[in-house]
Amino acid sequence: MTEFPNESDDSRKSTGSTDESTLSHNDQPSVDSAEDIPDVEPEQATPTYRDNPKSDKSAMIKKALLALFVLIALGVIAYGLYKSNQSSEPDIITLQGQMQMQQTSIAAKVPGRIAQIMVTEGDEVTVGQQLIEMDSPEINAKINQAEAGKQMAQSQLDKAENGARPQEIAQAKAAWQANKAASDLAENTYQRVNRLYEEGLMARQKRDEAYAQYLATQDQTEAARLQYDLAMEGARSEDKSAASAQVAQVDAQLDEALAAKKEANLKSPIAGIVDNVIVSAGEVIGQGVPLLTLVNTNDQWVVLNVTETYLNQFAIGQQFTGTIPALSSADKPYSKQFTVYATSTLSDFATWRPTNNDDGFDVRTFEVKARPSKPDARIRSGMSVIVRINPTAANQSQE
Repeated sequence: MTEFPNESDDSRKSTGSTDESTLSHNDQPSVDSAEDIPDVEPEQATPTYRDNPKSDKSAMIKKALLALFVLIALGVIAYGLYKSNQSSEPDIITLQGQMQMQQTSIAAKVPGRIAQIMVTEGDEVTVGQQLIEMDSPEINAKINQAEAGKQMAQSQLDKAENGARPQEIAQAKAAWQANKAASDLAENTYQRVNRLYEEGLMARQKRDEAYAQYLATQDQTEAARLQYDLAMEGARSEDKSAASAQVAQVDAQLDEALAAKKEANLKSPIAGIVDNVIVSAGEVIGQGVPLLTLVNTNDQWVVLNVTETYLNQFAIGQQFTGTIPALSSADKPYSKQFTVYATSTLSDFATWRPTNNDDGFDVRTFEVKARPSKPDARIRSGMSVIVRINPTAANQSQE
């Protein structure tokens, strides 16, 4: 085994040698000379660095505070420059409106089944263009019924206006002539019998019978003559008027049925764009049910809600410029000239009221309507319109 020297022994030896050296030096005289002092360079103490977390954290906080201070200073300077520029520029108020166009709802005037829809949403239509075709058997039945009634009424009117037929007139005339001849014969017979009665050759009874026969034939002759006159004159004026009125009534019924048939084929009353198709082919619809809606692209206007503090810039006939973002590009805004044509007061819910009497007066909101200088087919209902006004300049111009 290897034996290591004992540290205590070494320390004792070192201590003993030190004591002896000290005693020997004390015994000898102390002489300070350069020769006795050896040239030994003093050993420099090596500094020891240790980690200090507290000092590192403090340095980081100081740096963060310094950076924050610099940012605040830059922000204050930038805000001051911004306010100085704002003070030199006029106040601009931005209003947002909405484009609107005239909408027309196409509804059915007669009930029926949708046979065919001839347009789709977004199609452009012209005045009189057929939109929807409907099938209604009831209307066809009414047309047939009215046509048959018209034929019957017209026949009655023709009969009343034309009077009796030539054969009937000839027959009436012949009857009148026959009765007249019989009356003449009865008159002659009565005269002969009456002379014989006066001469005493004929009984009174025979004379009275001859006279009665004469009177009867006269009445029959007059009746036949009147019948002949009626045949010649035709129907009475009252009968003709009644027959004519009957024809007019049936004509009205036929016109009504034909009008219903015409309404079954719905046509466009305006030129525009199909905005919405509500029904489908094959559906049965009732009277007055909306089928589709049309938009008149030539009837456009913008609606703005303007408080009365800025209403002086939107008088009737006044013009302003509006920008439509939906039709604008990044490098070219779409601007259009508008002319105010109507203003109206909105309901009380749009009125701003002060919290107390010292804050001012109630500010009402008005609805302003303006038309573009020229309609644009690309514009659609609901597109936003941005209007920028300078109220300060407007007030100065009024003063």
